[in-house]
Amino acid sequence: MNHLHVIDYCIILFVLGITLYLGFRFANKQTTTENYFLSKGHFPSWALGLSLLSTLISSVTFLGYPAQGFTSNWILLVQGLMVPIVLLGTIWFIVPLFRKVIGLSTYEYFEKRFGGFARYYSSSSFILRQFAGMGTVLFLIAVAINSMTDINPFIILFAVGFILIIVNLKGGMQAVIWLDVFQGFMLFASGIICLGVLLFSIKGGVPEAMKVATENGRAGFGPYDIDFTRLTLIVMIINGSFYAIQKYGTDQTVVQRYLTAKTDKSAIKASFIGILLTVPIWTMFMFIGTALFVFYQQQGLPEGMKAEAAFPHFIMTQLPIGVVGFIVAALISAAICSLSADLNSLAAVGVEDYYKKIVRNKADKQYLRASKTFVLISGLISIGIGALYLNTGNEGVLGVVFTLYAIFSGGIVGIFLLGLFSARTNRQGINIGIIVCILFTAYALLTSTPIGVKNPKLLVDFGKFNFTHHKLMLGVYSHLIVIVVGYIASLFFPKPVLEPNLLYSSWKKNRHQ
Repeated sequence: MNHLHVIDYCIILFVLGITLYLGFRFANKQTTTENYFLSKGHFPSWALGLSLLSTLISSVTFLGYPAQGFTSNWILLVQGLMVPIVLLGTIWFIVPLFRKVIGLSTYEYFEKRFGGFARYYSSSSFILRQFAGMGTVLFLIAVAINSMTDINPFIILFAVGFILIIVNLKGGMQAVIWLDVFQGFMLFASGIICLGVLLFSIKGGVPEAMKVATENGRAGFGPYDIDFTRLTLIVMIINGSFYAIQKYGTDQTVVQRYLTAKTDKSAIKASFIGILLTVPIWTMFMFIGTALFVFYQQQGLPEGMKAEAAFPHFIMTQLPIGVVGFIVAALISAAICSLSADLNSLAAVGVEDYYKKIVRNKADKQYLRASKTFVLISGLISIGIGALYLNTGNEGVLGVVFTLYAIFSGGIVGIFLLGLFSARTNRQGINIGIIVCILFTAYALLTSTPIGVKNPKLLVDFGKFNFTHHKLMLGVYSHLIVIVVGYIASLFFPKPVLEPNLLYSSWKKNRHQ
């Protein structure tokens, strides 16, 4: 593989310089916790929409989707395709409801609806998912840049992590939003360039690419049979539907964007922009993987090369000097921008859901200092998780990330849906539902997770009573368990007295008042 030219390094350093500049550019404006986490009303709808896009499009998209398209068909894209189908009918009331009910933390809604246990359970689930995802992104970026430059991956990991922490400490939400806008344009341009070069390089163009892909099982969304024990289309459709609600209805990184907008109308418009842009970009990068497979079928793939390395190898060997630097800069920028949103949201949850509950009635300056401390600590933990991935190795990163989402979803969507649509469900019923969900998740993981390399054995073996369904269904079942158990258990306790606007029905009735 060719090494980066000095021109490429200059382009990368220039982009990193812009990243740091934006961090310091807004440093003087971060004087309150509200400015630091929301900076409400300072952004147009299109900028918030691009920020939502960039929050969801990270190095996982840049490298994971091409790797998936290279090794298999498009089945993992189904999760993304379900997002607009589910949300275009719900986002118009989820956004204004949150803007009216909560101040900063998404999980404040859970406490107002079902009490403290629901809030801390859902916020801790979010924290676990974020750390797992952030560590994966840092691992991906370190491995990818190492394969292109031979720079020690740990050096790359710590350098990206350092820039990430500095940008968040100095610039807060304003730096995060405008970095997202910058990165969104770079990511889209990079994908167009790579896909264009690939299709031009394939003998026979798009028709030949589709023909070869179809013949080798790299097209379509199968298997199509109804089987929950394998990764099938029906598994991805069900999982994707719950994923859409969870990500856009209960995830702090997304909900925080709703709160940042000046008006409900602006927030809804931004949501539509972000939702409608994500699917074409996910599709583009998945198709890059398919085109990569066809290209290397014709050209010959270097011996021993893993799927995750195919796209970086193509970038380094097939693109001209300067363009390579731009693509690598876009890859690094994608990581920093998505992680910046994650880091800011983690700190927001840490301060709002935990610190303010323990240290009450203090001056805002103290909470602002605590916010920045949470940013620093969360950044260092994420770097540590990424370093752990580097030490242990990792394969099939995209599948791993989706599995982590399923495992750590923990019935959150079930809590959210009961909170919105069931006036009869109460705190006691939800608490029982959560406990049953935890027990089920523990059973499913222990009876389906093998340990050991030579002779792997299950952690707990119940024989024919082991959990045998695909792990992506685990998250789905956890939501359904909370819905069913939570509602039935609520019938044994008094009907709750609710504040206005917590239910969809009451919000709809009062929205014009």
